[in-house]
Amino acid sequence: MSTTTSLAWRSLRHRPLAATATALAVLLGTTLIGSFATLTESSFAASGTDADTLVVLGAVVGGWGTLIVLFSVASTVGITTTHRASEIGLLRTIGATPRQVRRLVVRETAVVAGLAAVLGALVASVSGHALFALIRSGGLVTDHTRYDAGPASVGAAALLVLLASGVATSLAARRATRGPAGVLVREASAEQGRMRWWRVAAAVVLIGYGIAMAVITVAVTAHDDDPYAAMSTSGSSSILVGVGLAVLAPVLLRWLATPAGLLVGRAGASGHLASYNTARRAHLLAGVLAPVVVLTSAAVGTLLLVDIDTRTLPAGTPDSDTINLLNNVVVGMLSLFAAIMVVNAFVATVAHRREELHRLHLLGATPRQVERSVVAEAGIVAAIGVLLGTMAALTTVVPFAIARHEGAVPDGGLWMVPTVVAAVVALTLAAARTSVRTQRRAQAVGR
Repeated sequence: MSTTTSLAWRSLRHRPLAATATALAVLLGTTLIGSFATLTESSFAASGTDADTLVVLGAVVGGWGTLIVLFSVASTVGITTTHRASEIGLLRTIGATPRQVRRLVVRETAVVAGLAAVLGALVASVSGHALFALIRSGGLVTDHTRYDAGPASVGAAALLVLLASGVATSLAARRATRGPAGVLVREASAEQGRMRWWRVAAAVVLIGYGIAMAVITVAVTAHDDDPYAAMSTSGSSSILVGVGLAVLAPVLLRWLATPAGLLVGRAGASGHLASYNTARRAHLLAGVLAPVVVLTSAAVGTLLLVDIDTRTLPAGTPDSDTINLLNNVVVGMLSLFAAIMVVNAFVATVAHRREELHRLHLLGATPRQVERSVVAEAGIVAAIGVLLGTMAALTTVVPFAIARHEGAVPDGGLWMVPTVVAAVVALTLAAARTSVRTQRRAQAVGR
């Protein structure tokens, strides 16, 4: 075993929370992508309508899920790597070269992600079979079609997730090792630099494409004889725009934290501290904001889309039941994944801030005050996230409602919006409170 690999193993033992966050993201990502990939592989042995249904589920529906999963995995891995800026600066100070540090970080991630991806592939082989059974019991495919997926589909899913985590780690490690060692140590606790141009470009492309599809829905496909032409163009807009806004999360949080914090700041010392920290640590809390935005946009957009479709088409319309079931499966699985990522991101963020929170305690803050401050930060992030996510969902809801002749405001189902918003906010606040209490108990045991 090389010195770098041995050091990587030792480093992992001292950072269990960060390693767990990375492993959980890779495990869940591989499971979700692999489950849908097995449907695509099974379609090769099917024929007729059954083959088409499996292709739609595996390739089309699974493809959109893959976009969110890969973004979440890359975001989590990038967060855990960026949080080590101070450690990386210290390694440089004692003589490690940038190449040695990058190799150490990449090998650590490779160990964690590799084990998690293998486990995720094993889980996907079981969950894929269960998903196929659910589809067949729902009448989407006939009893003559059999599950016919092997290691190829789940293996490809594992390799895809590993590739995404590897690229994210390499980029984050390269950025963290850029510059003199002394500068890296001083900047570790400061606000991160400006967002990279390629990240802004990716966000602009995603948001622009999503808005363009919404415009096409109103101008073109709304007049198509096929009732599902509008769904094909507007259905993915909320996800595209949501992911695009999530990519810009650090900048958006920095801009919006101050006005949002004015309301929270009236809650006393804890609220004022939360308002200040949210704006100052936007680069850290953006890892929580991103999945909140994606979760809200995907849930609100897809749920209202299905509600409009169910209301504006008579029962028994060809393919309506199948398409709505597919949409419900997608929103269910993606919402579950995004919800877990919200919790995962908060655990990683609070773990990185353990020394800061401990210093607040040494300065006289009570455990309750520290907890209230972090929960207030979560409230600001949740408020901004559900606002941005709801705005992204409008790019699906409004065009599709117009295409189905309900106008810009749907005739029903609007109660789903506050329901989703309340659920996302409650989840974010609960994740913050649980993370702080867990970290406090860990420190108590450590002492």
